[in-house]
Amino acid sequence: MSGHSKWSTIKRKKGANDAQRAKIFTKIAREIIVAVKAGGPDPNNNSSLKDVISKARAANMPNDNIQRTIKKAAGDTETDNYENITYEGYGPNGVAVIVETLTDNRNRTAADVRHAFDKFGGNMGQTGCVSFMFDKKGVILIEKDGIDEDTITMDALEAGAEDFSAEDECYEITTAPEDFHAVRDALEGKYEFVSAEVTMVPQTMTELTDDDQILKMQKMIDTLEDSDDVQNIYHNWDMPEQE
Repeated sequence: MSGHSKWSTIKRKKGANDAQRAKIFTKIAREIIVAVKAGGPDPNNNSSLKDVISKARAANMPNDNIQRTIKKAAGDTETDNYENITYEGYGPNGVAVIVETLTDNRNRTAADVRHAFDKFGGNMGQTGCVSFMFDKKGVILIEKDGIDEDTITMDALEAGAEDFSAEDECYEITTAPEDFHAVRDALEGKYEFVSAEVTMVPQTMTELTDDDQILKMQKMIDTLEDSDDVQNIYHNWDMPEQE
């Protein structure tokens, strides 16, 4: 499953420096704006906004920032209009990569994403070229931190979870996309989430053993993450654990 690489990615983001955190907050703010414009400012009546707020809190985004962005999006008709565009392609050694973006300039974004693929030994493909290698799933991560495994397993399955696994440092709960909100809401009051979102889970993982390919793959991810337009990067690289 995805727990190992997902957890590694989250730890890396939690250890981000101030500049990196500011960029993460900017991207989440963009998601909040889109969610508010689509479904209104009340998270109780807007499940997409509720999802983004959970993501913002998991990223340690200050609540003042969250509320300020919601109010701005609800009251400012001049806020930029963003569109969702997804790109697919291959990294070194055929690693499958999906890049989700929110952009107000699709030409700029396409050029930036293509540049990242080309520069680091990959190539951007057509829509659908790798997405069949992934399953859309709801994934909730909860730090172990003294939580009884049998108790949380029962709570998760009773809430409607599809699968449950104990990773090295966290519990991973997987749901069907349509069951994600119900499971999250059932567990939210009992446990503190590290992450809770609908994501793309690779069916199989690709290992890189060549140092040059590993370096290029990491630089590709870093370059894509550095783009303000890129919201999510999914891949099937079996990333080595980072200390």
